[in-house]
Amino acid sequence: MNSLHLQRRSLVEELTRRRVRLTGQRRILAETIQSARGHLDAASLLKLARKRDRGINRATVYRTLELLKELRLIDELDLMHLNGEKHFYEAKTTVDHVHLACFQCGRIEEYASPLFEQLKAEIERARKFHIRVVRLEIGGRCSTCCTRARSCAECAEEQCCKAAPVKPPAA
Repeated sequence: MNSLHLQRRSLVEELTRRRVRLTGQRRILAETIQSARGHLDAASLLKLARKRDRGINRATVYRTLELLKELRLIDELDLMHLNGEKHFYEAKTTVDHVHLACFQCGRIEEYASPLFEQLKAEIERARKFHIRVVRLEIGGRCSTCCTRARSCAECAEEQCCKAAPVKPPAA
């Protein structure tokens, strides 16, 4: 159950609050990342931003991404390298979350849970470790792809959800 709401931080507001020089092109790039429905790679970000300003170039995109990463306003993800060696970017959320990557269709889902927050707190407490960045990606098959498979053979998973549940070994 995904019980935590994933609200994105406002990049423009954060840059303004931190008194970072907000050029027109930097604003367009921040707003483009902010409004993206999915995770953007640098090429997709450039393409979308150029719809608003034809003068934006690749160097400006990469410099802005580096700035936003340094300020910890965006996360850089590889999303299980489902699309090759690309890196993807998203505005940070108010709570950390896990990315679920479907190996079959390539869909990326985000999942947040109070249990994940508890695990982070336990790690910090047990190891006296202050967590600043969390990246967790899980690869497998999404529910849609599992539902589409008509049989376990078509599913091709070691433990197909259509088969009888596997009992854990006795302790």
